[in-house]
Amino acid sequence: MEFQINKDFISFLSELVEQNKTKQIEEIFTEVHYADLAELFEEVNPDLAVAIIKILDTDKTSDAIVELDEDIREHILKGLSSEEIAKEVDELDTDDAADVLSELSEEQKEEVISKIEDVEHAKDIVDLLRYDDDTAGGLMGKELVKVNESWSNMRSIKEMRLQAEEVEKVYTIYVVDDNDVLKGRLSLKSLLTTSTKTSVSQVYSPSITSVKVDDKAEDVAKVMQKYDLVVVAVVDEMNRLVGQITIDDIVDIIIDEAKEDYQMAAGITDDVEASDSILELTRARLPWLILGLLGGLGAAAIMGSFDETLSKFPVLFFFTPLIAAMGGNVGVQSSAIIVQGLANNNIKGSLWSRLFKEIGLSLINGTVLGLLVIGYGFIQDFDVLTSITIVLSLIIVIIIAALIGTFVPIVLHKRGIDPALATGPFITTSNDIFGIFIYFSIAKLILPI
Repeated sequence: MEFQINKDFISFLSELVEQNKTKQIEEIFTEVHYADLAELFEEVNPDLAVAIIKILDTDKTSDAIVELDEDIREHILKGLSSEEIAKEVDELDTDDAADVLSELSEEQKEEVISKIEDVEHAKDIVDLLRYDDDTAGGLMGKELVKVNESWSNMRSIKEMRLQAEEVEKVYTIYVVDDNDVLKGRLSLKSLLTTSTKTSVSQVYSPSITSVKVDDKAEDVAKVMQKYDLVVVAVVDEMNRLVGQITIDDIVDIIIDEAKEDYQMAAGITDDVEASDSILELTRARLPWLILGLLGGLGAAAIMGSFDETLSKFPVLFFFTPLIAAMGGNVGVQSSAIIVQGLANNNIKGSLWSRLFKEIGLSLINGTVLGLLVIGYGFIQDFDVLTSITIVLSLIIVIIIAALIGTFVPIVLHKRGIDPALATGPFITTSNDIFGIFIYFSIAKLILPI
């Protein structure tokens, strides 16, 4: 049965908390999934969420805390003591525990770690906290199953049973040497279909994909996408196995990257939420709005310099939005395709081959659109030279916009700048200015002024 969250349920739950009916609250949440519990925590006020967390078992609430939005989790953690946070963290995998602790102050972080009962678990968390959040080390968990290449199958099975108690899901059995250097992986089929006395070194597969502990999170995501991996090993500079990254962590990275690229394409420079303050939202949006304003003023100045052309051929004015809009749209289309290709690492060929391809595509699109404009001009009984001016400008603007939309993101990418920057107001504004300038320059050359 689906867990329903509504005002009546929240009101009823608040009454139970006020009346300290803990057993009834525990019964309500017996079959509730931690994801639904997290959704409830995001709907109620932090005080009520804290009260429920203190009542329920940590094996359920700890996973719910991990699922929360960072801002909400921050408010909830403030209502818990260091000892209570330590109990929650003790139930989590090391990577999730490190994520939660990284949001605390240094003083409270140390206090919470000192109160974690499982000393080995605490050591692993401290080790993970050394790495930046956007690296493989910051994503990985310490929970894994590994066997030594010198062990027999029988010993491997015994050791795996002990290790598996600390691992929620066993994706891969890693094979290492005496120095923990990653050698390969061991399949369950090989383990079950060979003699118990057979050495692991005789049956393991050396074929295994791994990433370095300092690799960027985006690069890890690309590796896992490319090879369709649900888990990837993480090694240090000496190729020693130090952890593993599972697909659920990578999905979060992919979602965050897509969200960031979408916001950047829309002209939002900072990572913001709808619930953020007006000041934060203004700071994220205003820079690109200022750029748009400057672009509009630049376009107006260009039009002002062609006042003689406009005075003799006022019909040109009515096609100014068309030229600007087509330039902006084509530029965004081209840049969006390139940015997507760069993100998926499937841009093939040289920059020049890509540019020539865009020129050919733009000529086709521009010609088709130009014929439609000629048809419209014929219906409206436009002068032939006026129609030629509009059509020629349109084709050239489309070609220039496509080249800019292709060239800019590739250059940004090569310089280590997020190419998603090129799909937003930057491309639109630059193409508007170029488009209007080209439009009136061609008009001045063709029309009898």
